[in-house]
Amino acid sequence: MPEQSPGLLAGSRGAISRRSILAGAAGIAGSLLCPGVRATGSAAYALAMHGMPLWPESFTHPSYAQPDAPKGGRLVQGVLGTFDSLNPFIVKGLPAQNLRGYVYESLLARGYDEPFTLYALIASGVETDAERAKVTFTIDSGAKFSDGKKITPDDVIFSWKLLRDHGRPNYRTYYVKVVEARKLAPDVVMFDLSGSDDRELPLILGLMPILPKHAVDVATFEDTTFTPIVGSGPYLIGEVKAGDSVTLRRDANYWGRDKPINRGLWNFDEVRFDYYRDANTQFEAFKTGLCDVRAETDPNLWETAYDFPARRDGRVVQESFLYGLPKGMAAFVFNTRRPVFADARVREALLHLFDFEWINHNFFFDQYRRTASYFDDCDLSAHGHPASARERDLLAPYASEVRDDIMQGKWVPPVNDGSGRDRNQLRRALNLLKAAGYVLKGTDLVHAGTGRPLQFEFLTARRDEERIALAFARNLKHAGIRMDVRTVDATQNERRRISFDFDMIQYRWEQSLSPGNEQYFYWGSAAADQEGSRNYMGVKSKGIDAMIGAMLAARERPDFAAATRALDRLLLSGFYVIPLFYLPQQWVARWTRIAHPKQTSLFGYLPETWWSATAT
Repeated sequence: MPEQSPGLLAGSRGAISRRSILAGAAGIAGSLLCPGVRATGSAAYALAMHGMPLWPESFTHPSYAQPDAPKGGRLVQGVLGTFDSLNPFIVKGLPAQNLRGYVYESLLARGYDEPFTLYALIASGVETDAERAKVTFTIDSGAKFSDGKKITPDDVIFSWKLLRDHGRPNYRTYYVKVVEARKLAPDVVMFDLSGSDDRELPLILGLMPILPKHAVDVATFEDTTFTPIVGSGPYLIGEVKAGDSVTLRRDANYWGRDKPINRGLWNFDEVRFDYYRDANTQFEAFKTGLCDVRAETDPNLWETAYDFPARRDGRVVQESFLYGLPKGMAAFVFNTRRPVFADARVREALLHLFDFEWINHNFFFDQYRRTASYFDDCDLSAHGHPASARERDLLAPYASEVRDDIMQGKWVPPVNDGSGRDRNQLRRALNLLKAAGYVLKGTDLVHAGTGRPLQFEFLTARRDEERIALAFARNLKHAGIRMDVRTVDATQNERRRISFDFDMIQYRWEQSLSPGNEQYFYWGSAAADQEGSRNYMGVKSKGIDAMIGAMLAARERPDFAAATRALDRLLLSGFYVIPLFYLPQQWVARWTRIAHPKQTSLFGYLPETWWSATAT
């Protein structure tokens, strides 16, 4: 599912905001009907990717929200970084975080207790045909922008064209598939999707941000700006201190407060995001009460840094939240465009030289689990499971691309003895490197044919990444391999990353329970040559392209899961990354002046469901 929307953890020690992890669910089965189409043919209240929606039409509030949560008070969150724009829809500039959802809405809104189902928001109804060759949205009669202007089909069509032609690459990738958008009635808009062969596209359009035609200048839309774009969400952009903070204030005239999908959400009168250039300063701000809530991803800090007065006397609590999403792929990424990493045997050899056990014990209090799949910890993962008959059928034309041990579900990442110098793993690595043409010449590993030493650069802008990379470099040195760790500023790092100007980087691909079109953006062959894509490894594989196509074409969850596991096997077989690790839970510290519901969503905790404990 394509990325967008506010969310859970927006990065290491960043603000709490819903990750751009999107998902797919269960729809309306039977005859030729798709989710979102009732037997009468009238517009439905929900649209699901697969199967049936979790909540019935009569649902009154999300299952993870407290509908009578008090309104009022303020929530302050810390963000690591800066911003120079209030436009989150364009490539240029660094936009302020967390404006989607709070300020800008879409036609439909996600239910976070199921993989991928969308419920009525700006659109009061949605319908699509069995082939999903078109989708029609009926605009809620009460939907309006914050300036009081009614939302119309013209605004929807305008938003589609604007983002298709001037928006971020992910918008352009999806919206260009639409053949035509037409206004069918004063409150009805239809998108012709014929020929797209993309069953996810109606849901992608349901999540499209809707912007006002009357208040957006197309000619200047791609310019960074501190002038807010008019939205329709529950909050207005209030005070802005460039690069330092953004304050959102509740819109007293918000049109959608009584929509079932919104009950129990958006409880604070004011939400402020304070930006910090330095992680230590950000943490100190939380300890002194300048920030109310903190997402923690560093086991060192979680175990040792929270022994301060407010934590000891109970004014601050540490909590762990279980969640059901795939844990994503955090990894050291090989740029296979570079000749040094063109041979998969070299890439696999370096995997054997990464001592997870030593790093986890010495750096992270043994809190991490080793990543072994691109979809760890859910039913989409191939790890530990032999390929099903359906997977084998899908992979048959590409059998040479899948290793037997991965097909059989027997492959696991190498397990080191934790000494920092495992001789068995070193021996396995050197054997693979020998097969790839490398030999030891003195203390250096060189290619027998060219005489070139095996050396490369690790690019980073972060100290926490640098520490792990330096430990890895020490292990590589034992095999005669030189890895130079180069730390640059964030701007240079970003520029080099999006242009694929690196040998190796650390990166994390988030995943959902309904991965979809964004998988082409992650590892599709076309994306390998598209600057700004997330195919950082440069993989080009007909098998991978085919599995992504099979995922998008699947109509039932079992077929979808089989295609995703087959994709997982192909990615693992290519050894495009060195898998790192993940936390099995979400860690959050909060001042007790902030409260939250007892039930946690499938996606984990959701700050938009929290409230002020002092509000009445």
